[in-house]
Amino acid sequence: MRNYLIVTGGYWAFTITDGAIRMLVVLYFHSLGYSPFEVAMLFLFYEFFGIVTNLVGGWLGARIGLNATMHIGMALQVVALTMLTVPDAWLSVAYVMAAQALSGIAKDLNKMSAKASVKLLVDEGEASTLFKWVAVLTGSKNALKGAGYFIGAALLAWLEFRGALFVLAGVLAVVLIATMVSLPSGVGKMSAKPKFTEIFSTVAAINWLAAARLFLFASRDVWFVVGLPVYLYSVLGWSYSQVGGYLALWIIGYGAVQAGAPRLLGRGRAPSGRTALLWVAVLIAVPAGIAAALQQGWDATTVVVVGLIVFGVVFALNSAVHSYLILAYSEAENVSMNVGFYYMANAAGRLAGTVLSGWAYQVYGLPGCLWFSAGLLAVAALASLFLPGRQ
Repeated sequence: MRNYLIVTGGYWAFTITDGAIRMLVVLYFHSLGYSPFEVAMLFLFYEFFGIVTNLVGGWLGARIGLNATMHIGMALQVVALTMLTVPDAWLSVAYVMAAQALSGIAKDLNKMSAKASVKLLVDEGEASTLFKWVAVLTGSKNALKGAGYFIGAALLAWLEFRGALFVLAGVLAVVLIATMVSLPSGVGKMSAKPKFTEIFSTVAAINWLAAARLFLFASRDVWFVVGLPVYLYSVLGWSYSQVGGYLALWIIGYGAVQAGAPRLLGRGRAPSGRTALLWVAVLIAVPAGIAAALQQGWDATTVVVVGLIVFGVVFALNSAVHSYLILAYSEAENVSMNVGFYYMANAAGRLAGTVLSGWAYQVYGLPGCLWFSAGLLAVAALASLFLPGRQ
């Protein structure tokens, strides 16, 4: 438990920097004159290398230990933050994409390490306990990522771009040293060294869950990553602090709903594949409703603010169910491999959503992004039909 709490604390510190750097890059480079599509392209390698990292990271964690992969991720994030402190003349699209690639690798090494650790702490057969623990971890992580959005926007307004990056890199370096000193080696290391060819899952339930996860997260990022913050800033006229503050509060609330998902979905009961299908079907109506309201000329501020809150609540329940199911479908011995494969699909969905977000907003505006979101959710619902119906 001590080791798990240390891993979780390191994950929390990393998550704040991950949310902050996302908000810093979106707002700063948009202010430099980058188009929405160009801003989306800055995150292309962030998401692409997340796919690669989750595949390789699960295998690596099984061989060298989950704490080692966590420390590698934190060190890479410090490097990525300091890379962006160079003068503006150096900040070409290719250079920023390279820095974001390192940040994406770092983020997914940390996520895989923390999520896989949960499975190792819970006894076999304790499904409701497993659901509770993974919901708390995931929910708290997202709440802190929301805090990172706010911190990033506030630091940008207070210390400007480079000052904000130096502060974030310094704090994370201190946390890295503290966790390296506190943790023993070999946490989560498999006794049998897995082959690299074993990185892909052969379990049907895990494959269908990964497919559903891909389209679920693409449906969120297709309007949340680029379209929404640019719309709030350039169409509704919000300031940097207002954009960062609102998105921060949204993600904090989203994380709170995730943490409370075991109570909201039924005390003492663990979800099944039918639960995942039900909630993704409910979610389809939300972006479709927001898009229709905007196209009918309803007050845009009210529609977007209220609609995003509803979307966050229902999406959080979907995400909490998925985060539990991947651990429930995995054996303890190969949990890091399965979690890595599953979050590879998550990263692929984020990549598709990020690219679509910039293009769809530039061509169709925010309503177009939302209609894409509803369509992607319909595909996620189709994949969820094949999940096991029993707990």
